[in-house]
Amino acid sequence: MIDDENGTHKSSTLAPFRHGIFRAVWTASLASNFGGLIQSVGAAWLMTSITTSSNMVALVQASTALPIMLFSLVSGAIADSFDRRKVMLVAQGLMLLVSVLLTIFAYQGLITPWLLLSFTFMIGCGTALNNPSWQASVGDMVPREDLPAAVALNSMGFNLTRSVGPAIGGIIVAAAGAAAAFAVNAASYVALLTVLSRWQPNLTASRLPRETLGAAMGAGIRYVAMSPNIGKVLLRSSVFGFTSGSILALLPLVARDLVRGGPLTYGIMLGAFGLGAVVGALLSGRLRQMLASEVMVRCAFIGFSICALTAALSSNAWLTAAGLLIGGACWVLALSHFNITVQMSTPRWVVGRALSIYQTSTFGGIALGSWVWGVVAEAHGVEAALIASSISMLVGGALGFAVPLPQLTTMNLDPLNRWTEPLLSLDLKPRSGPIAILIEYVIREKDLPEFIELMAERGRIRRRDGARNWTLARDLENPDIWIESYHTPTWLEYVRHNTRATFADAEISERIRALHSGSERPRVRRMIERQTSAQQAIVTPKGPIDLH
Repeated sequence: MIDDENGTHKSSTLAPFRHGIFRAVWTASLASNFGGLIQSVGAAWLMTSITTSSNMVALVQASTALPIMLFSLVSGAIADSFDRRKVMLVAQGLMLLVSVLLTIFAYQGLITPWLLLSFTFMIGCGTALNNPSWQASVGDMVPREDLPAAVALNSMGFNLTRSVGPAIGGIIVAAAGAAAAFAVNAASYVALLTVLSRWQPNLTASRLPRETLGAAMGAGIRYVAMSPNIGKVLLRSSVFGFTSGSILALLPLVARDLVRGGPLTYGIMLGAFGLGAVVGALLSGRLRQMLASEVMVRCAFIGFSICALTAALSSNAWLTAAGLLIGGACWVLALSHFNITVQMSTPRWVVGRALSIYQTSTFGGIALGSWVWGVVAEAHGVEAALIASSISMLVGGALGFAVPLPQLTTMNLDPLNRWTEPLLSLDLKPRSGPIAILIEYVIREKDLPEFIELMAERGRIRRRDGARNWTLARDLENPDIWIESYHTPTWLEYVRHNTRATFADAEISERIRALHSGSERPRVRRMIERQTSAQQAIVTPKGPIDLH
């Protein structure tokens, strides 16, 4: 760990390996990723053997990405609501079961194009369930200052296997058939299942009851919608996924039709892509320090455009592989930077849902792009599809002039834990509500411009964390008095809203309080809305509040 000239901590590339659980999971993931890539080679090449449709070949990639787009938000809510280790165990077990069934069907010669897509779709469902918990749990394995390096190492680990796995997968498919590749994948889950079953994370238990799945999903969507920086990442990642999806979706056809190769050629090309990604992962930390976020991602779009154009125009396998080296590096530089930006912009209580929405945008773009470029290839040829996608990548890079990415910064998003539940004179139940909150400030005329600016940010934070009907009002008879008001549906949601505050949020609150010129702290009134019916308005004498 080193400090920069501003005093902020910078983690070395290998710092996360100091943590035993990260080392163990990272190593076990190598085996799992290795098997997954061999399975991908087997599935893609098997599809080229049982159908002549370019669109069906491209749909192999789409069938894996589609469930990630469809189910990631649900998976993210599950990741934030349940034990992430157990969620990963269930997901890995599901993928193991599907892989075993795929192996059996392939050995029996029962695979049809649509059945193969069904199996790859089910494996994609397991991936959709696993990924938010896996990515969010990285923050449970390493401290926050090591998080960017850990994300880069995970990308590097996956692409280490990608650099050799596809080539070995091609050898396996050429020598023993696709069924053997599927069998290797089924065996690859064992190591990770073993490590996860032994891991006992030290997590702080919440004293609040678990949100319902629907409420958790809504909170995640609301948080992302009220976070402009994350919104920019989602837009750019979906465009990147859509434009770059052509390469991996059409690569089996590039290997078969443009360079006249077989499964080994396809595996070598995927290996070149993976090797480039390893280089990109190793360089990502240094590049993040040297380049602004937007510049780095824009370069990734341009580099991928060169990769697609090379694949379209080359008939030489080695020249195509050289272009894929560039594409692999750009792939990991862009996606890892998107991932890091989301994680560093999100507190732990909602990180799984934020990552799941990011995955939905990215893999939704990949799935849509895989289908669109497959349709274009079917109608106009692989070369035309790749050239068109190359041009679209340049357009995607130019989008950064209108919607630039935020510069990656380190905010303290640890929970503030300063809020204490007030003593109440009425006996409220957790479901009691609606709750109305009014906060009174006394603001001098000269401080109004700064106060209004800060309260606009305060309102965004309130709504982002679950407040409803937030307003700011000025007293007509005493203009120095300003009233901030908002509602929550129940007392429990009011408590939950306040426990979501982070140290970064507290900076805004402290600046607002510094502008308050009253002799005492800003006055807070907490009220429960009542109906005019006498029976509905009755509240029993005060007793203890059981939030469970």
